[in-house]
Amino acid sequence: MNKRRPVIAANWKMHKTHLEAIRDVQKLSYLLDREDADHVEVVICPPFTALRAVQTLIESDRLPYGLGAQNVHFEEKGAFTGEISAAMLEALKCRYVIVGHSERRQIFGETDEVVNKKVRAVFAHAMTPILCVGETLDEREAGATRDRVAGQVRRGLQGVGPDDAGKIVVAYEPIWAIGTGRNAEPADAGQVIGMIRETLASQYSSELADGVRVQYGGSVKAGNIRDFMAHPEIDGALVGGASLDPEEFALIVKYR
Repeated sequence: MNKRRPVIAANWKMHKTHLEAIRDVQKLSYLLDREDADHVEVVICPPFTALRAVQTLIESDRLPYGLGAQNVHFEEKGAFTGEISAAMLEALKCRYVIVGHSERRQIFGETDEVVNKKVRAVFAHAMTPILCVGETLDEREAGATRDRVAGQVRRGLQGVGPDDAGKIVVAYEPIWAIGTGRNAEPADAGQVIGMIRETLASQYSSELADGVRVQYGGSVKAGNIRDFMAHPEIDGALVGGASLDPEEFALIVKYR
């Protein structure tokens, strides 16, 4: 029986000022009750400019939400104009950091090597990476999903010991489904996530693989979340556009 606690994370991407973030987190707190938060781990990932405002609100109102960042630089400090270090995120009491999102890989050219450095930097500061993996439509149609996704998992965790690897959250996000309105069928997503666990088992152990939470991401919304969560391999969702509306996101969290 699946004992893994689902984790549903809101990736706001480049949306919301810090004032809008405060307003929407407050609204979300009225829509979700303690039972919802006990059943599902809720994570809010605002843009960098809103992290401090959301952190203060979570602490002052004792909201049962985890705070996450959308990106990080792998160096501790230095002449990297515009970048944010893991130490800075740790000081803001972030619990999670999204690493290797397809938009970072495709638009900003992040390689598996860079993603791996970021994963290790996040772990070094006692936070949890949400490691994003996924294939393009061309790769899917060529039958290369397994090789592509398994390779991203292996390379993303290269040099990471089992103590840390067992804490990671993996987000399977088929690139062709992100922001397109298309989504993988739950059975297809579950099959790929099962393969992710096989990869983790071969890299570490079956026990570790069984304990790691793997989310699905890609045009997730209130209308389809229940179908995905019914699959035993799927442990939550990384939600993009639908997380911008507190009412829609609350319905996703209340999927059961």
